[in-house]
Amino acid sequence: MLSQEEEGEIMSTLSVVIPAYNEEEGISIILERILKIKPELKLLGVTAEVIVVDDGSKDKTAEIVRDFEKRDSAVRLLQHKINKNYGGALKTGFKNAKGDLLAFLDADGTYPPEYFPKMCQEMMKGADMVVASRMAGDKNESPMVRQVGNFLFAGLVSIIGNRRVTDVGSGMRVFRRSILDQLYPLPDGLNFTPVMSVRAVHENIKLVEISIPHSEREGRSKLSVVKDGMRFLNGIVWTALMYNPVRILGLIGIAFVVIAALIFGGLLASRLSGVTSISNVGAFGVFAMLALAVTGVSLFNLGAMFNYLVSLFYKRPIRQGLFGKPVFAKPLDQQFWWIGGLSVLLGVAVGVGSLSLSFGGWDMNRLWMWLAGGAALILIGVQLIVSFFVMRTLDELSQREGKVDADLMGKEIK
Repeated sequence: MLSQEEEGEIMSTLSVVIPAYNEEEGISIILERILKIKPELKLLGVTAEVIVVDDGSKDKTAEIVRDFEKRDSAVRLLQHKINKNYGGALKTGFKNAKGDLLAFLDADGTYPPEYFPKMCQEMMKGADMVVASRMAGDKNESPMVRQVGNFLFAGLVSIIGNRRVTDVGSGMRVFRRSILDQLYPLPDGLNFTPVMSVRAVHENIKLVEISIPHSEREGRSKLSVVKDGMRFLNGIVWTALMYNPVRILGLIGIAFVVIAALIFGGLLASRLSGVTSISNVGAFGVFAMLALAVTGVSLFNLGAMFNYLVSLFYKRPIRQGLFGKPVFAKPLDQQFWWIGGLSVLLGVAVGVGSLSLSFGGWDMNRLWMWLAGGAALILIGVQLIVSFFVMRTLDELSQREGKVDADLMGKEIK
């Protein structure tokens, strides 16, 4: 008989939730594999329970799981009368789980449950969430189109979250129950996992990825590459906008301004070379330059303003900088007043100068582009100045509660 030290002191319970919809072909195999690792988990001080959430299956999935319930008390079956989708099934499992460590795993045999002990070891080292990454180097048998999609989605989350992740769609994870309130709300669909990853990154949850081999699934896949891919993208973008809008809107805005600057450079070079007439393509270039410049500044401006609204809602300090750290010694949005003022002055100067040259005999064909550019500069400048005052107001509102507390605590008690 093993001593308590040899058995390992039971310190945690790992609740493995398996969402299952018509998975009679693979559910018995995955349950057998999970039950085989119970002794290894026990040596780590972890006891395991396995919760299968039958999500309205029409096949024999529930019957197979009931047979396992009779064989091993660690297995539990929960059933939905109607299908609530992947995320809905997982949330039912989490709600009914007993463990302080929560995990989930697909029922199709694509993910290796034999890696749960290694993932639990990472949790014991201080991780809040451990993700089994299919994209971190080991064998990956999933279709190439999905691998490309996973790579692109992981890159997008890494950019907007300023933190490198390799697999945002992984269906095998372990995390602490205590962080569940930070991760919720989560969607009911297959975009459950990428939204969870985006929230984890923005909530500063300590996330660790481990490399795993990924196998081809048992049975027919329920994932639609185009339809679910769009849901993934939509979930990632909208969730990120709830935390740091300027990261997305600002980057798009900067891209538009850079393109506008390149077009302006081409038009200016053409003018300096002596070309005064403008072709159809050149006229469209002027249109595109002005539209992109004004739109780009507007998007950046809107993103910065939204950051203050997000800060006000979450009661957290404003997120500064597009890349996680302030780009300037003083936040850029706090300098909008003088940048906007300078833009207005330049626009007025260009407009007045062009008008003066027209009175001096210059043909309007040589001046109309400068007049249009001057008007755009004035529009951009006014927008920046107005936004500066709006954001300063929002900043004061976000700090009001703290300032009130400071004043009250500093008052002399009579």
